[in-house]
Amino acid sequence: MSHSFSAAEATERLGVSRATLYAYVSRGLIRSEPAQGKTRERRYLAEEIDALVRRKQGRRDPEKTVQGALNWGAPVLESELTLIAGGRLYYRGQDAVLLAEQRTVEEVAGLLWTRELQAITLPLRAHLALIPPFFEGGLLESFAHALTSAGARDLQAADARPEALPGNAARVLSLLFAVAERARGIPSAPDLALHERLGRAWGADSLLTDLLRRALILTADHELNVSSFTARCVASSGASLHHAALGGLCALQGVRHGLSAELCYELLDRAGRQGAARALSDMMRRQRHAPGFGHLLYPDGDPRGRALLDHMASVWPAAPAVEVAQKLCEEVRRELGELPNVDLALAVVTHLLGGPAERGLALFALGRTVGWLAHAAESAAQGRLVRPRAKYVGALPGWNVAQK
Repeated sequence: MSHSFSAAEATERLGVSRATLYAYVSRGLIRSEPAQGKTRERRYLAEEIDALVRRKQGRRDPEKTVQGALNWGAPVLESELTLIAGGRLYYRGQDAVLLAEQRTVEEVAGLLWTRELQAITLPLRAHLALIPPFFEGGLLESFAHALTSAGARDLQAADARPEALPGNAARVLSLLFAVAERARGIPSAPDLALHERLGRAWGADSLLTDLLRRALILTADHELNVSSFTARCVASSGASLHHAALGGLCALQGVRHGLSAELCYELLDRAGRQGAARALSDMMRRQRHAPGFGHLLYPDGDPRGRALLDHMASVWPAAPAVEVAQKLCEEVRRELGELPNVDLALAVVTHLLGGPAERGLALFALGRTVGWLAHAAESAAQGRLVRPRAKYVGALPGWNVAQK
């Protein structure tokens, strides 16, 4: 059952009578569900009650609502792509965990880009002539160079007509998988499925290759995270999909977003050598938090991380990385009360692949590119520049520092 309130708790939180609560339910503002056991009482979804409280507060103090909207606050724009509700993640109404069990990356891309759960058609050549040789700085830097170069040279992908966007997005996505292949010194294989191309590039067997498929799908989108919001802003200016994806990639490379996966890789490595308790203590002293644990949008645990960790535990129960992750999860839950998120799961995936740590972030970037492109296309189709205003709090004109 989702986190919910009793009728008494709901009316107290809303500051209304039971009659008003029932009116909210009848109008579809709040959903209810049967309580467990033989009782006939109903439970009221906490997430929807809290959202209604925020809306009521926003009407009383709209300026405060706007200030908080950009920090895990109220929604700031409309999107048909991804819903986070009741501790679950949905792509256009489809449960992402179930999609990861049953579908391919191409099908999920089709769902996000075209509203149809059908595999998008990938280009049969990799357009490698559009990108420079592999950049020695690493795979993420190579992605950035490829997007910059192809964004300037791929005239077909500059076609901004709405009907051209899915095909252009496929060109961008295929290009990045070709970069991963080139980084391993192997010829591109655009005729293979995307997860098979990546598994081939990283020397994964069939089981690991299927694990990559699951991870790519579960990281495909996550609503208005900082990288997806950046991609939307870039696309709203009229820039190409290449440059929108590049914006998302740049935002990904920070410790509060994508680089958390590399910190998780280090934490797992230390836990394997030093034990979970000592590794966690050392990491907490340096980072002031446990990377890979907790998520504001999932108080009962990240369903993406849970799905991947459960799958790995069932397929590779004796793998050192899996065993270490389980001990680490037990330690963190006991000491901090936090549950694992998708960053920890990606770190375990990376350890199963044999490293290096950068692969976890590259895997995240390749999966999330599907979402960046969906957000970019949706933003472009809306035809509005994303241009919020700033509330100025600096010195006023004519203010004299010497008078202070």
